[in-house]
Amino acid sequence: MGRRRRSYAVPNVQQAMQQFKADVMRNEGYTVDPARPDDVKFEVAKELGVPLQPYDNGHLTTEDVGHIGGKIGGSMVKEMIRLAQERLADEQQK
Repeated sequence: MGRRRRSYAVPNVQQAMQQFKADVMRNEGYTVDPARPDDVKFEVAKELGVPLQPYDNGHLTTEDVGHIGGKIGGSMVKEMIRLAQERLADEQQK
């Protein structure tokens, strides 16, 4: 099974999103290779006790996979909300 192709609403934002993910997960205490920020999912899986492999993961439950994605995505969403609140507060002070 091949990799899922992500499609972003804003053109040419893929590299910036990968960098954002790397920064967020680094701030969460994970080791992130800047050349391969998507690989942080293996470190998250190991922490959660989910036996994630580089290719064939047909044995994993949806729940297991959701825990991995939820940890990463949840951290990204929290950071986006924090940044938006910070921006709004800065705008209100002007």
